[in-house]
Amino acid sequence: MSYAACCVPVAPVRLEPDHRSEMVSQLIFGECCIITIVEKNGWVKIVNKLDAYTGWCQQSHFQEIDDTQYYVEENDFTAEWVNQVDYNGHQMWVPFGSSLTAMKNGNVFWRRNTVHYSGKVWNPVTAKRDAKTIKQLAFKFLNSPYLWGGKSVFGVDCSGFTQSVYKMLNIHLFRDSQQQATQGELVAFLQQAHCGDLAFFDDEEGRIIHVGMLLNANEIIHSAGKVRVDKIDNEGIVHAETGQRTQKLRIIRRYF
Repeated sequence: MSYAACCVPVAPVRLEPDHRSEMVSQLIFGECCIITIVEKNGWVKIVNKLDAYTGWCQQSHFQEIDDTQYYVEENDFTAEWVNQVDYNGHQMWVPFGSSLTAMKNGNVFWRRNTVHYSGKVWNPVTAKRDAKTIKQLAFKFLNSPYLWGGKSVFGVDCSGFTQSVYKMLNIHLFRDSQQQATQGELVAFLQQAHCGDLAFFDDEEGRIIHVGMLLNANEIIHSAGKVRVDKIDNEGIVHAETGQRTQKLRIIRRYF
């Protein structure tokens, strides 16, 4: 077992140690994990620090770090849609919400690797949990393409979107929509919704299959085809452009 940080802009997490295997999640730059298995073919099995999600990644996408760095509270994230990081003297562009793991004054050493960042920093501990801030964060993802397993502005799925926005508010959600639906407090009626509440949607068998973030009692921002703003009513989501009903509302949850 060893501790590691993602050292590329986005690292796919796959179900099996094979490039053809399903991508079930991602780690973005600076996110920490524990490496539990190392295969001879360059694949490692990881456990994500953020949400305990497990999967297989390429070993080259991670750099081992000290345990003291792993356990540092992650309170600083990159603030722009895309951000320049210097990694071993070379320029790298990393997405919004990348972790500035164990940095002090914009610098950190991950073993023999030097990382420097001088851009804008977002601190989730001091962030206001109000409608203005929530919209500011959520709209960073607007028009980002839907990507199964994705969780960055370069491509994101529905639960990756909600998890990523909430991370910037210092609220840690589970990875999948079914898991997120077990957190928070139930909101009885859509008309009582606040900006930032999460709405969950089910299929004909009653399984939670989709999640989005309410902007108010009439609008929702969610990743469906791309991150978009649609209408919502007591029955579910209505596509803002076509008028087609796309999702059936199941429950609403509040997390702060």
